[in-house]
This record gives sequence, structure tokens and C-alpha cells, in this order.
Amino acid sequence: MLKLFVGGIVPEATEAEIKELFSQFGRVRSIKLATDVFSGKCKGFGFIEMEGHEARAAISGLNGRTYKERPLKVNEEQPRNGRRGGRRH
Repeated sequence: MLKLFVGGIVPEATEAEIKELFSQFGRVRSIKLATDVFSGKCKGFGFIEMEGHEARAAISGLNGRTYKERPLKVNEEQPRNGRRGGRRH
């Protein structure tokens, strides 16, 4: 199972729309779009889990592809090294 980072998502996009887009490449095991607390709209990114070979096919097929007039950025999620935001030292 691979977790993918998806960026460049338009604010009006829904989880169902993005799931349908990725389903062209295989079964979407889970999807979570980051949403704004107040508006409920997508913040422009999210995470999708798919089987390894299907996830790699989705990366190849969707990374850089235009979706609703915005280029998508699709790649394997990278660990954050245990740090979350805040000031740099």
C-alpha cells in the first residue's frame, strides 16, 4: 500500500471527484482532502492510498496533468521528519 500526496487541487473539488479521477488507475483504498474549517473547501491538497503498482500508475498518469485548469502534483508521500511547522532554528 502506498500513500500518495496530491497537490494542485481546486478548492471546489470533492473527495468523490478526486476518487473517480484516481480510480482510472486502480482501487482507491482511502482518500482524505485537507479542508478549510470555516468554508469546508479543499485547501488544495490531499492524500490517497492505493496498492503499489496502481499508485505508481496514477503518479505516471496524473502528475503534471491539468485538472480543472490546474496542474496536479502527484507523488509518493514523504515523511515529515517528526517536525511540524513552527520556527526554524
